[in-house]
Amino acid sequence: MGDGEFNADDLSFLDAVSAGETQDSDLAAERLADLQRVTAEYANYRKRTEANREIERERTVGEVVKVLLPVLDDFDRAEKHGDLAEGPFVSIVAKLRAGVERFGLTPFGTPGDLFDPKIHEAIFQQPSADVQVETVADVVETGYYLGSSLLRAAKVVVAVPNG
Repeated sequence: MGDGEFNADDLSFLDAVSAGETQDSDLAAERLADLQRVTAEYANYRKRTEANREIERERTVGEVVKVLLPVLDDFDRAEKHGDLAEGPFVSIVAKLRAGVERFGLTPFGTPGDLFDPKIHEAIFQQPSADVQVETVADVVETGYYLGSSLLRAAKVVVAVPNG
């Protein structure tokens, strides 16, 4: 038997305690309480370790993806100017975008969205008679979420109501 493995004889005192067949029931009850405490501590340790592992994975992926954000921005600008309408780079751009989306990178920020200062960074305000509330008029840099975490706020031009 390896370390940490128990056989039926090792835990037989628990059966004796529950049946009331032991003279040393206080010692058995104490050992049972210790076993339950250690089991609970181990379960909590495993939960913490798993949560920390997921946080660290997301942080690491975020650091790698942040390096690619300027490249994605260049692709967006080229697409706006019509430079990616055709040619060999169209498939490369599609592959890169699909690759980062597999890691959980989600772009956001489109004209017409309601302005939210928690996820949008206003770089310019443009008065407009066409809007009743602050609205995104144009997106200068796309914002990104990595999973549920905000990786980068969208830089936007905000249309504000006149008067």
